[in-house]
Amino acid sequence: MFDLSKNHFELFGLPVSFIVDGAALGERYRDLQRLVHPDRHASGTEQEQRLSLQQTTRINEAYETLKNPVTRAQYLLSLHGIDMQAEKETTRDIAFLTEQLQLREELEQARHADDAETVLDDLMSRISTMIKKLVAQMAMQFEDPTPTNLAAAREAVRKMQFLNKLLSEAESLEAELEDMH
Repeated sequence: MFDLSKNHFELFGLPVSFIVDGAALGERYRDLQRLVHPDRHASGTEQEQRLSLQQTTRINEAYETLKNPVTRAQYLLSLHGIDMQAEKETTRDIAFLTEQLQLREELEQARHADDAETVLDDLMSRISTMIKKLVAQMAMQFEDPTPTNLAAAREAVRKMQFLNKLLSEAESLEAELEDMH
């Protein structure tokens, strides 16, 4: 069927790069799924069915990793020998952490604001802009993967984890407010 030892990029026939062609990734994902889907091997031997399931799982895992900038960056770092323990790692950038506290306060205040939707939209827009800037920085850092750039990319991943969590919380609040109306 296909070589399970390939890295995620090789599996999808993509260059090892932070910048990924989302359309090509999605198309290749669908092609691979059609090729190995367990339904195609339902009448096969038990070993063929097990192999199909393994390959489907591997394809899904690789796809989920590559489509998300944070997990893609973590995976690229791992290919460069840097193992991030996502739950345990946090930024030590005091200015960034202070900004996070301020953004969290704004999120809490948005809940009780008269124009909560407007306040929340503005907050989510600013968070999205911060995420886009970090994604752009990581793209440049992975272009020239020197130890300094890889360390900077690792720090950017830490920050993106904060921002993604905050954005998710803001989106949850937005849905909660919409349900109340």
